[in-house]
Amino acid sequence: MPTLFDPLPVRDLTLRNRVGVSPMCMYACEARDGLATPFHVAHLGARALGGAGLVFTEATSVTEDGRISPEDLGLWSDGHAAALRPVVDAVHAGGAAIGVQLAHAGRKASTYRPYGAPRRGVVPAAEGGWTPVGPSDVPFREGDPAPRAASEADLAGIVRAFADAAARADAIGVDVVEVHAAHGYLLHSFLSPLGNPRTDGWGGDWAGRTRLVREVVAAVREVWPAGKPLFVRLSAVDGAEGGWTVEDSVRLAGELAPLGADVVDASGGGVRPGARPDVGPGGQVPWAEAIRRGAPVATAAVGGLHDPVLAASVVEDGRADLVLIGKGMLHDPFWVQHAAEALGVRAPWPAAYGWAVAPDD
Repeated sequence: MPTLFDPLPVRDLTLRNRVGVSPMCMYACEARDGLATPFHVAHLGARALGGAGLVFTEATSVTEDGRISPEDLGLWSDGHAAALRPVVDAVHAGGAAIGVQLAHAGRKASTYRPYGAPRRGVVPAAEGGWTPVGPSDVPFREGDPAPRAASEADLAGIVRAFADAAARADAIGVDVVEVHAAHGYLLHSFLSPLGNPRTDGWGGDWAGRTRLVREVVAAVREVWPAGKPLFVRLSAVDGAEGGWTVEDSVRLAGELAPLGADVVDASGGGVRPGARPDVGPGGQVPWAEAIRRGAPVATAAVGGLHDPVLAASVVEDGRADLVLIGKGMLHDPFWVQHAAEALGVRAPWPAAYGWAVAPDD
């Protein structure tokens, strides 16, 4: 079996190791325009210099009204792509591949960010908020303003928006795109029986509930170069009775692979308040393993994998093809080098650092 520090080939891309920086919301577009800033260059560039093989942006909205908060990153225009290009260049300069997570928040949109805001919950129109769109007019939280039920025209436009954002990402040199279909956001809310009460062609049975994510993946693959990998993030389980299951995820992954999906990033929960599996570090790995063994895709494992021994075992035991580290990378941008030291493995530092901190390189 490969190790955490072996290269990972996916289509024409080869990651230098099997450690990635998980997509993590920063809510840092202070101008509320969705444009990447010097913060994003510094934040993501540092993790590339730190040795990760793949560095993901935060959830990057494909439409203006698809942002989780007004401060989210976006990619709904060529101007947004131009602003993101310095981030791409910084990650490449650090030796990593860059991935953009394409997202639409659905009925969880237009909320205050979790820091520096006057309160939590929905941002009203008077403070720059907007009416979210979802599978129906049922809000995410009881008592919240009702979202607008997506029309046929809305859904066709959202599919196009994902494809257009992918094309912009390709034009600025992004290596990987990930379709975000997890955590109760728009695509996941259509997938889950707990989020989608529709009875038309976009709900009801399996074909209806999975239609939106299948159409998005197909549309993205159509514009995304054949040599570049396409990831899909799934909430592999809802963590609530009557919800989406890991067996559903295995089945869906098997249907997404022929549409051009290469890697399933297996997370969990989020379709309802409190609907999140109660698992500790490594507790989400079995979902990645089940999908990897049951469908013709590679998988990424997530969830408290900041302990080097645990992270290494996931890859070495064949449970997933790579690990994505979130909070561990916030605590330590050089997690990869420090993990290598802890495991007795040699991982080269950037040359400009190595002469001082690792003179044997």
